[in-house]
Amino acid sequence: MPFRRDRQIRLEWSLFSLQPRRRVAMNDWWVTRCTLIVGLILSQISLAIDELPSWVPGDTKRSIIEFVNAVGDPSSESFVPVAERIAVFDHDGTLWAEQPIYAQIHFAIDQVLLMAPGNPQWHGEEPFASVLRGDFDSLFEQGTEAIGRIVAPAQSEVSVTEFDHRVRSWLATARHPGTARGYQTMAYQPMLELLNLLRTHQFKSYIVSGGSTGFIRAFAESVYGVPPERVIGSFGALRFEVKNGQPTVIRGKDVVFMNNGEGKVFSIIRQIGRRPIVAFGNSDGDIEMLRWTRSGDGQRLVALVHHTDAEREWAYDRDSQIGALDNGLILAESEDWTVVDMARDWRVVFKVREQADEALSNVELKTNEK
Repeated sequence: MPFRRDRQIRLEWSLFSLQPRRRVAMNDWWVTRCTLIVGLILSQISLAIDELPSWVPGDTKRSIIEFVNAVGDPSSESFVPVAERIAVFDHDGTLWAEQPIYAQIHFAIDQVLLMAPGNPQWHGEEPFASVLRGDFDSLFEQGTEAIGRIVAPAQSEVSVTEFDHRVRSWLATARHPGTARGYQTMAYQPMLELLNLLRTHQFKSYIVSGGSTGFIRAFAESVYGVPPERVIGSFGALRFEVKNGQPTVIRGKDVVFMNNGEGKVFSIIRQIGRRPIVAFGNSDGDIEMLRWTRSGDGQRLVALVHHTDAEREWAYDRDSQIGALDNGLILAESEDWTVVDMARDWRVVFKVREQADEALSNVELKTNEK
């Protein structure tokens, strides 16, 4: 039955003709109900627009958001033009897990195992013999030079295109030795959210790593949304050849540049040409990059990811053989760096499953396209 205007008038009249006490009680009821509804709506809106949902509310999260908003606000004294919004991130231990072994070393070991049938001499030659026996403790006891010898066959005397294909193929099936998760899922969810926050505020983010440039470029875009031209890492010799009429670039054996310590500053100057205003690292190998970023004019965000969560990841700093952090903690206090305490500041550590599946699909798709 249609709602007639005369019925609406009678209803309104009956409400206003109530006794004063009754009207007050009803008004209070409506106010209380509306307040609860509005509060619920606002809380949902707040959750919806939380750009760092995996970060625990506190000083660290607040300082990051306030910084990003300030440099992007034209009315703020801290405003930074878009062209100068440069952010740099170390990779291993800062954007994804580096314990108990660097992913690139795991890749190299697997490549040695694949290549072993064609190199029978390796069974009597260290450090290859240790790898073939599965004696990785012995391998690491032989030091960095031995590790370098293991890495070389996996990435030298091969075209840059073939190496990229090898890395993508490996990532499609490799599993982290500590968690049995795909390596794409070992990226840190809070850092992925931070990268996205910076992207929405028109930052250009770069990965500045001691790892191989070619290795990280194979997955940087699918995992982090960082294109290959913004990956700055260590690199080896290259040579140009023409094979069967086709120009080819071959990766050589010699390491030309190790992108660690002060080398990170040099490579930023060479390849970016601007001093970053944001820098994140996790070890003493990142100190020079962080100090150089912090010493620039204007407001800066410089931070260390401190691995304090033995339950959800690993807890390590000063005594670790991988990602050692000692002097960095001292400088963080004296030079006013932000220290991201993983156990305290992160609700979630590793990449959420939906995004991880998408990243894995992207890597598999690009691998098949090769």
